[in-house]
Amino acid sequence: MSDISFLELTDPAKWVNVREHETKIGQAIRVLSEEGTYEESLKSAWDDGQRVALVGIPESIGVRGNLGRAGAEDGWQAFLKSFLNLQKTGLLSTHELLLVGAVNCADLMDTAADLDAKNPHDLAELRALCAQVDARVRAVVTPLFEQGFEVIVIGGGHNNAYPLLKSLSEVSEEACGSVNLDPHADFRPREGRHSGNGFSYAYMEGALEYYHVVGLHQGKNSAESLRQLQHAGMRYHTLHRLYERPFYEVMDEVVAKADSWQRPLGIEVDVDALNAVPASAVNYAGLSLAQGFQYVKRLSEVNETRYLHLAEAAPSLCSAGFEEGMKICGQLLSELTTAYLHGRERRR
Repeated sequence: MSDISFLELTDPAKWVNVREHETKIGQAIRVLSEEGTYEESLKSAWDDGQRVALVGIPESIGVRGNLGRAGAEDGWQAFLKSFLNLQKTGLLSTHELLLVGAVNCADLMDTAADLDAKNPHDLAELRALCAQVDARVRAVVTPLFEQGFEVIVIGGGHNNAYPLLKSLSEVSEEACGSVNLDPHADFRPREGRHSGNGFSYAYMEGALEYYHVVGLHQGKNSAESLRQLQHAGMRYHTLHRLYERPFYEVMDEVVAKADSWQRPLGIEVDVDALNAVPASAVNYAGLSLAQGFQYVKRLSEVNETRYLHLAEAAPSLCSAGFEEGMKICGQLLSELTTAYLHGRERRR
């Protein structure tokens, strides 16, 4: 597939632990054909019944450009190791899944490796590299949206919300809506691309019209970010408000709001919204996995939903070591993906 050099295909056989008399998801999932152009391969998959595309983004450039810690580049492999080894039992419509592969960021990651974010020149370089990641993500996901696929994007920093929203908006020919489970609004000033300003860039460029944050921590957002959010007319449920109310009631409100927008919808999750998950900004005062599952499942039932973005899982930042981090992040990302697929079944 020479027409899209920024896509690295994934072989599920490399990740599956085969066991006699059992079938794992990785043994049944469809993969992207290497024959023909990228668009031709997607059309072939669509004609064959695939409807939900899985895409990885193994990078942490945007996180480092936001003065955060690297590690988000490993979220995709943690997901593959866990999700592809789940049993195929009919619980999920695995015949509709298409394992597309990963956005190839290896050369950009190599260039970024020796840059020091504390150095102003290097920081500017990191942010320029993040803009190159944007372009590669868009090259991969735009044809998916054009073909009609829903997309589940896993790994990398929250900077990738921007190219997702830009691509979806351009294909849909209208501004999008997005709900973000995140202590941070990621509405920082447009000072060069990084993980903290994906939504402000998308808003200012007309790709994002409606935006709501669930679990925002006012002490973890700058006054300028909150002012920009308010001036844009965006709203949020604070984390402390969630402490005081049943989560299902909050989600009733959020889902009703998202449904009222009647716009293509992106579901966003920064995994540091959840308690003690290895991430760039690990959170020991976060929400539970059960609440995260409910958040994704309920929003995926909205008819206009077009993608799920699971960002910033960082196995290497686990205090118990990389291998334990792989288990924690892999199971978490698999459960949130499962939540999306369950919600989508209810929508249909």
